[in-house]
Amino acid sequence: MSIVELRQYTLHPGARETLIELFEREFVTGQQAVGITVGGRFRDLDDPDRFVWLRGFPDMAHRRRALEAFYTGPVWREHRDAANATMIDSDNVLLLRGPGFTPPPGAGEVFATVCHPADAAAFDAYAARHLGPGHALHRTEHAENDFPRLPVRTGADARVWFGPAEPPPWPTRRLRLEPVTPWWTRAFGKRAARRVVR
Repeated sequence: MSIVELRQYTLHPGARETLIELFEREFVTGQQAVGITVGGRFRDLDDPDRFVWLRGFPDMAHRRRALEAFYTGPVWREHRDAANATMIDSDNVLLLRGPGFTPPPGAGEVFATVCHPADAAAFDAYAARHLGPGHALHRTEHAENDFPRLPVRTGADARVWFGPAEPPPWPTRRLRLEPVTPWWTRAFGKRAARRVVR
């Protein structure tokens, strides 16, 4: 299990593709270089101004060191103004513990469920009946956020999973997400297409 951030950004109207292009070109490799595992990146299909993504760390100590390295490093310094200019709100963040999630290549629509169960034991019984390993179940990590420069939501206990499942009997929010195709996959596909045309 890893420490995982589920990050939901509200963007200025029409700015999502600008952020995605910058994110894929600069921020994926920039974060990986300091030891951050960048997971799935998604367009919210029900909100054209929302970008959703995940990143993971082995533990809280690694998280703090990696975030310090990235947010004081050259990649963020060079591109932060352009990224921040696309955003209205970047503080809708859940700090979780779980396996992380990256959709398989070629995946279409992905469902994510954010649930706030009233009773942990009752949720465990629900999960045993309805959720399997493929759902990549995550639970709130209640450790103190020791990188306060980036706020996370506190004061609530959440469960997050991916893929369809029987609706739970607690407050939930279901996200319909479209995976962002990594730039290198798009580039490879274009090269392959050119080879076929020739």
